[in-house]
Parts: sequence; C-alpha cells; structure tokens
Amino acid sequence: MRPWTAGSAAPAAPVTGPNGSVPAVRDLLDEDSIGRALGGLAWERDGGQLRKTVKRKDFAEAMVFVNQVAELAEEADHHPDLAISWNTVVLTLSTHSAGGITQADLDLAGRIDQLG
Repeated sequence: MRPWTAGSAAPAAPVTGPNGSVPAVRDLLDEDSIGRALGGLAWERDGGQLRKTVKRKDFAEAMVFVNQVAELAEEADHHPDLAISWNTVVLTLSTHSAGGITQADLDLAGRIDQLG
C-alpha cells in the first residue's frame, strides 16, 4: 500500500481491538471494531462488506465522482466494487483476500466520504 502523503485525505484512525492492539491493515476486524468505526462513516454494513450509495446531478457528475474514487483507490492499492446507473453510484468495499471488512476498507471509506 502506498503511504499517505501531505495534501491527500488522511486515512481513518486505526480501529483498536478489545486489548488495545491495532490489527494489520488487511486483517479481518471484529464486530465491535466495525460497529465503532461505522459510527463515524456514511456507510452501512451489508454482511461482510460496506456499502454506500451516492447520487449526483446527472451521469457526467456521477462519472466525475467515480474517477475521483478511482484515484483514491489507486493511491491506496485497494479497490471498491462500483455499480453505476445514470446518476447513482453504489460502492461496495470488502477485502476479498481476507474474506470481509478490514482496516483498509475503513480507511478507503473515510477517504471516499471526504469527496462529499
């Protein structure tokens, strides 16, 4: 994963486990950690993934948003699933290699939220 650099959106604060430990960015998070993190994000839980629906004025503005997400995803080396339907974009995040939600998902969700 590429490091965060000045001028880019800061990643979400790492979630800590019950014993105060910080899991590796691509390790599965426990239910309590995910629940706490979702309190500060504009995403909802859908089983083993995070989901967010974004509406823009029209198709062109939706595509601008998708391209902004693509830039963030490339910087993070972590890529959401995207579904585009005219002015509506549905984003889904999970770490497929881990089989669920990881800190990488929460970090990218936080950065996507900053796009508005």
